[in-house]
Amino acid sequence: MTISRLHKKQGFTLIEIMIAIFLLVVAMLGVISVTVMVIKGNSFSKTMTTATTLAADKMEELKNTAYASLADGTDTQESIFTRTWTVTANSPATGMSTLVVTVAWNWQGTGHNVVLRSIVSQ
Repeated sequence: MTISRLHKKQGFTLIEIMIAIFLLVVAMLGVISVTVMVIKGNSFSKTMTTATTLAADKMEELKNTAYASLADGTDTQESIFTRTWTVTANSPATGMSTLVVTVAWNWQGTGHNVVLRSIVSQ
């Protein structure tokens, strides 16, 4: 073997391998970050859908209640949602009532709510 053949060996140097590992780690951290954000977004969407469904269910129940029996109230659903409904008589006009259903909950330390409004008449 000649000296010139010894210096022409093909392969990766330690620095090239370290740079490749660094780039791989940065890419993986980016993927993990995006994955966490997607999971949190999906969780919030599920909670929002549940809250909206609870509000819509109560609104339908109120609409199917006799006009004279409509009354304010509150309850707790699924241990995290507080559902409140108010009935404002003679609003917006005499013989009509405004119904407002609010579902509130805390998500990651922040309060959120869904509000539905409707008007019923005698």
